[in-house]
Amino acid sequence: MTLTRQQILTAYLDACRAEIDALKPGNVHRFSDGHRMSADQFLESAAVSAPWICEGAASVGRRILDAVRATREKVGTNTNLGILLLCAPLARAAAVAATDFYGDLLRTLKDMDADDARNVFAAIRLANPGGLDTVEEHDVSQEPTVSLMEAMGMAADRDMIARQYTTGFADIFADGLSAWQEATDRGEEGMWPTVFVYLHFLSTFPDSHVGRKYGIDLACETRSEAETIRQKVTDEANLSRREAVLLAFDKRLKDRGINPGTSADLTVATLFVRSIKSALHNHDLNA
Repeated sequence: MTLTRQQILTAYLDACRAEIDALKPGNVHRFSDGHRMSADQFLESAAVSAPWICEGAASVGRRILDAVRATREKVGTNTNLGILLLCAPLARAAAVAATDFYGDLLRTLKDMDADDARNVFAAIRLANPGGLDTVEEHDVSQEPTVSLMEAMGMAADRDMIARQYTTGFADIFADGLSAWQEATDRGEEGMWPTVFVYLHFLSTFPDSHVGRKYGIDLACETRSEAETIRQKVTDEANLSRREAVLLAFDKRLKDRGINPGTSADLTVATLFVRSIKSALHNHDLNA
């Protein structure tokens, strides 16, 4: 039994909402806006992008481009390019998956063609993500001369989203889902499993968005501080004191203009994968 379009769309919207509901230091969330963006803008972006990300038999590239266009028309800024780049191939794979979701994802990535590359390059130009460096800007400023997978491979060493395309989303299917499972196994509830998925990514990898805007040294400094914060939050049983630790870190990052957006994007993708896998095994999303 495969999932319906509505089931996939519901899983996508649930993932986007759960990410906004979680206290993710440095990002926009329901506890605190930031970086001249609001939580409502992210929820609006999820709502208008969902139909395109989950659009029938549309290709990966077409899903991304149409979703970026819809987002720009609604909120006028780049709130979700990374989310769309990650979730489009996942949504397409989910539409054909019966039991082997991961295998269908690998086939989806393998089957992407020149049109996918052209559409994704156009989407990146339209979204105009912050911190796009000279080499990357040159790569997307004209028609691609390489396949999308080749382009992602060229960026994989400096961009965690590109890396997912070249590794079969290994950081999500292995580490992200494991971080969720470890949190739930020790009794975490509500927003906390999502918080720990986010802190896993932020404390394990230098955030790509921070690195593009401010350089690898600051990205590594942020990663190191996040590692300390993750341990403090794990060790602290009192939820109010946990929130205080995260809010203080949140303020420090936002006061410096540091937005670990890639870690948040990877968190959304992890939640999306978790919901898809759960639905495939239990068929418990609303049809």
